[in-house]
Amino acid sequence: MMVKNTLALMIAFGLLAGSACQHANAKEVGKSGANRTYQVYLLKGLADIFSSGMDFLQAKLQARGVVGEVRSHAAAESLAQSAITKWRGGLRGPIIIIGHSLGADAAIAMAQRLGSAQVPVALLVTFGPVESAQVPANVRRAVNYFQSNSMWHARITPGPGFQGMLENIDLAQARGITHFNIEKAEQLHAATVTRVLALVLTHTKAGAQ
Repeated sequence: MMVKNTLALMIAFGLLAGSACQHANAKEVGKSGANRTYQVYLLKGLADIFSSGMDFLQAKLQARGVVGEVRSHAAAESLAQSAITKWRGGLRGPIIIIGHSLGADAAIAMAQRLGSAQVPVALLVTFGPVESAQVPANVRRAVNYFQSNSMWHARITPGPGFQGMLENIDLAQARGITHFNIEKAEQLHAATVTRVLALVLTHTKAGAQ
C-alpha cells in the first residue's frame, strides 16, 4: 500500500507529466466509445448547482473518446447497483468514480457499495469532500483534492484491507481555488483526464490482443 499526504500544490501539478501522452493516444482511446466495457461516473454536489465542473470534465473526457455519466449525488445508490449489474453481466473494464463536495462523499459511498459486492474500482477521485471517510479495499487508486484551510477539509484514509495507492492533495495555498470551484480547476482536470485515459487505453489495448 502506498499512502501520500501532499501539502504542496506543485505535487498536484506534477501529475500532468503524462498529458502529452494523453493527446497522442486520444484517437485510439476514442475507438472504445461505441463498444465500451469501462464505466465512468461523475457525481455532483448539493442540488447539482455548485458542481458544473463535473460537466466540464466529462466534456473533456468525451472529446478524447471516453464516455461517462454525470449525475446527482443522490443517484449514487442506483448507479452503484447499475455498475454491479454491468460488471456481473460481463463488462469487466475499469470502473472510475469522480465526485465533488456531496458528490465526493457519494463517490466514496458508491465505491464502498461496490466493495460489498466484490466489484473493483480502478480509480476514485474526490474534489472537496464534506466528510472524511475510509477508502474500501476494492479501490485500486484514490486521489482526494482538499483544502486544509477550508470549512470543508475532509481527507480520505485507507479502510480495512486497502492495498492500493492513496493520495490526499492539499490545495490550501492554491490562489483562487475554493470549495465551490475546486472541481473546475484546469490543472486538476488535466491530471484526472490523464489518469482516466491511461486506464481506458490500457484496458482497450489488452482487449485487442
